[in-house]
Amino acid sequence: VQLQASGGGLVPAGGSLRLSCVASGRNFSRYRGGWFRQFPGKAREFVAGISWLGDRTYYGDSVKGRFAISRDNAKNTMSLQMNSLKPEDTAEYYCATGPSRYSTDYAHKAPRYFDSWGQGTLVTVSS
Repeated sequence: VQLQASGGGLVPAGGSLRLSCVASGRNFSRYRGGWFRQFPGKAREFVAGISWLGDRTYYGDSVKGRFAISRDNAKNTMSLQMNSLKPEDTAEYYCATGPSRYSTDYAHKAPRYFDSWGQGTLVTVSS
């Protein structure tokens, strides 16, 4: 699966952005999906995850209640709706997929269980 992320940009604190990830290749619906972010000099941080069917979602503690992950398997897309953005959300955001055979809650959150990554899209939240 090859992934293409888009939707980043500059937004004031309290604003919203919607990130999109388009998958090409076969069998996108058989893969778990996730969004991660990376701050300069830091390791990638889990933001949100979704099961291959879309019936389970997971969120990092810092984004719970503000962000929402979704997917449309018919369109091979995955999205991250980000509301009530804060300056500390400023980061490079990456979408990723991983094989559905790893289906534990942990596998939905750990970068090492994702094997396809899109290029990053930069989100900047001004104060």
